[in-house]
Order: sequence, then C-alpha cells, then structure tokens
Amino acid sequence: MVTEVEEPAELVDVERLDRWARKHFPGTSDPDLPLEATRISSGASNEIFELRRGADVWILRRPPRVPLSPTAHDMVREYRVLAALDKTDVPHPHAVAGCSDDSVIGVPFYVMERIDGWTPRLPMPDDRWHAPDVLRSMAFQLVDAIAQLSTVDFRAVGLEGFGKPDGYLERQVNRWLGQLGQYQSRPLPHLEFLSTWLEHNRPPMAEAGIIHGDYQFVNTMFSETVPSRLLAVLDWEQSTVGDPLVDIGWLLGTWDEEGETSFRFEPQISQLPGMPKRRELAERYAERSGHPIEHLRYFEVLALFKLGCVMEGSYYRFQRGASTNPRHAQLVITVPKMFEKAAAVAAGELE
Repeated sequence: MVTEVEEPAELVDVERLDRWARKHFPGTSDPDLPLEATRISSGASNEIFELRRGADVWILRRPPRVPLSPTAHDMVREYRVLAALDKTDVPHPHAVAGCSDDSVIGVPFYVMERIDGWTPRLPMPDDRWHAPDVLRSMAFQLVDAIAQLSTVDFRAVGLEGFGKPDGYLERQVNRWLGQLGQYQSRPLPHLEFLSTWLEHNRPPMAEAGIIHGDYQFVNTMFSETVPSRLLAVLDWEQSTVGDPLVDIGWLLGTWDEEGETSFRFEPQISQLPGMPKRRELAERYAERSGHPIEHLRYFEVLALFKLGCVMEGSYYRFQRGASTNPRHAQLVITVPKMFEKAAAVAAGELE
C-alpha cells in the first residue's frame, strides 16, 4: 500500500518512488508500511518533499516543473557534493540516496536526511532571538561554516572534475553577461561600468576550493535552542569548485547593516540591532579560513553583479506570464537597486 498526501502525480509518482526507495534506503521502520510524500516547498527553486515511512523521515529534492535555465537544478551534481561533504565536518544534511533515472519520478532527484531546526528569517520566533549575543553568535557561526568549507581539499573528498577552477574568475563576467543577454528586455544601471570594473580589478585567484554559490541565512538551519547552533548548510545546487572567496563575497555583498537602505523590500535579519558589521564578518573569515581578504571588494561587487544578472531572468519570466510569484514582480525595482549597490561598493562609497 502507498499513500500519496496532497501531491500532484506529475511531480512525484509515489508508487514508483516507493519501489525504488525500498531498494536504496529501506529505513528502520516496518517495510510493509506505506511511503508518504508531502510537498513542503515549491516555487522558483527546487521542489521539496517530506518522505515518511513509519517513524523514518527523509527529504526529497527535485527540479521545478519549469527549469530556470538549462544548467540549473542539477540534482545529481547536488547529491555528489553532499556525499563528498559527508567526509568533512562542514555542517550539512547527510546524503541518503541519489537517482539519475528519469523513469522513477520523471526527473533526477536525491534524498537527504531531514534536519530538525529552523531557518533564520524575520520575524524571529520570540524576543530571545533578538538578544545581541545570540545574533552575533549566529552570524559568526555562519561565517565559520563557510570558512571551514573553504579549507576542504576538494580532490581528497572525491570532487576532482566537479568544476573548472582554472580560469574561474576570468570567466565570470562574460558568463553572467551571456546569461543576461538571453532575456534582458530593459536598460539596467551601471551594467557597462560594473563589467569593466570587474575585468580591470580582478585579483589573482586563491587556491581552488568548494564554493556553495548562494551563501546566506536562508540557506541554513539552526537549532531551536537558545543559544542556537548551526546544524546544516542547505541548497547546494549552485556549488562548484573555484575561488572560495566568492562565498564570503556573496555573504558580505548581500549583508545589509542596521540603518542601511536595503535593495530588498523587506527588512533583513542582518539589520537587527546587535548584528555584526561587514567588517567584523570579514575579519572573522580571515581568522578562521587563513585566506587574505584585501580583495574582498571585488568579490562583493561580483556577487551583486551576478545576482542582478540572474534575478533579471526571474523578472523576465514574470513579465512573460511564466511566473506568478509576487516576489518576481518586485524585481522591477530590486534588480536595478542591486546594480546600484554594486556600483557604490566598486566606487568605495560603501564599505
């Protein structure tokens, strides 16, 4: 018997999945119990389901119905990096099983352990989470995890060939301009200035390491206790091998401080009183990773440049009626603000 819970059959064929699961991760519960699949997240990124058989619970990730780009949502790749991280102390969900066979649910997918925790975002659960020492601890743990990731020997954990580290920084501007060119439908501020600035200010690349690619609070889970502990870094779909300073650049470039005007519509957790400043996070990263940080401005500008190029694609999809996500409607304003902030960082107007 198989039970399907609130799930469109076109996304997960639970009967086929159940047969596959019994072979690849039978779990500890009675094998005659039904496999249940509940959709818990969907939208612009991947579809996420909770799988349950008796007391056993797992998480399944699969691509959305309509991929954002031909290279997005590579489940086999994401599973590979999680499996590699099982050999490290980097906090992440344990990789349970991966499947590249489209005949099971129609697309490649993977299964990972479920993490019992919460993702930091506003509003905070209660006043305990507003204490400055709690906030600072969470922010520094966020930096510590990415510093730890930056020191992992990607070859030693089986990720040889996972990316193309040679010439990684040299490829970035043309790659994202090329992607933007596929859908840009309006003028965007400072685009030429930023492209030129990034080419002229590109630093020598650091020793190649694993890059998460979208490092921020919303892609983590912390324990529900106070003080809180970082349990796992999630959403590795953009991971690759290249210059590891890309991740700290992403975190700092999108870190709005208290009193600053954010390029986003909503207040950010980083703006709560007591949160560390970007300078403090950078110093913590240098201390914990051993990487020099004199070129961090370049990586912050690159992060905002890439983010603007990518999110313009979501705005284009909204314009064409391919997305009804209200956040994509906001990108009419948000994307130009990303480029404006990138230009301010490049010009030294924002530290």
